[in-house]
Amino acid sequence: MRRFKKTLTIAGSDSGGGAGIQADLKTFQELGTFGMSVLTAATAQNSVGVQGVYPLPAEAVARQLDSVLDDIGADAVKTGMLFSADIIGIVAGKLERCGAGPIVVDPVMISKHGSRLLEEKAAEALRTRLLPLAEVMTPNLPEACALLGWDESELATEAAMEAAARELLRFGSRHVLLKGGHLPGSAEAVDLLLSADRPDRPERFAAARVPTPHTHGTGCTTASAIAALLALGHELPEAARRAKAFTLKAIQAAGPTGAGTGSLWHAAWRSEPLAEAGAAGTAGRSLPQA
Repeated sequence: MRRFKKTLTIAGSDSGGGAGIQADLKTFQELGTFGMSVLTAATAQNSVGVQGVYPLPAEAVARQLDSVLDDIGADAVKTGMLFSADIIGIVAGKLERCGAGPIVVDPVMISKHGSRLLEEKAAEALRTRLLPLAEVMTPNLPEACALLGWDESELATEAAMEAAARELLRFGSRHVLLKGGHLPGSAEAVDLLLSADRPDRPERFAAARVPTPHTHGTGCTTASAIAALLALGHELPEAARRAKAFTLKAIQAAGPTGAGTGSLWHAAWRSEPLAEAGAAGTAGRSLPQA
């Protein structure tokens, strides 16, 4: 009898299919884990923007969490768009008590097109309630600035990224993966991983930038790939390294899905296997490795 490694995403729905719950479940499936979902909000969005955000009642989020965790459980959890302080409180409380596997927090705050996906008053709940539970948080540069209260002009170099990641560790996560895709003037997309037990020894993951505008879902994909790889037994930083390789392949194969920003193609890595994972639950398939 097959035993699945189980990954849970707690996030919003992207009606355009490129990010949110949809990107997470595609990633979980591609990496050989059984994906489950707790919906926090529905969005009306497509390739040109977000036309509406409709959060679920906190009670609906709580009931979904109870249904999944009481019966099925989770070997790893990824959180994305949570929208409100009430929802963050519910999620943090349930995860504290359930004993689920490692938690990956993608602090989704603003969409690629500038729409707010986290209420301003909810940022403090994110900092104080959820981040202390995280195995790793995965902010991009604008999200890091929002969490720290920095101006985005202050994050213009890798040295500044390292300083920001060190400050982000103060919120209590065990690791910070600060993604540098927004770093100006860099020929590479550089991510820095800092660990709370060695904050002065960052690990650097770099890849050449892909000349494409079609990057919708990149952050969701990276975070959910890390969650899947943690569920399969990989340790950080190996999970971060392989997640970046997986996401890079998906970006390279991305294309337009409408009139605006296109989405990643999550099945891209199948055409060019990168390394054997050697982890239970992959059914002999290869998994990405940088």
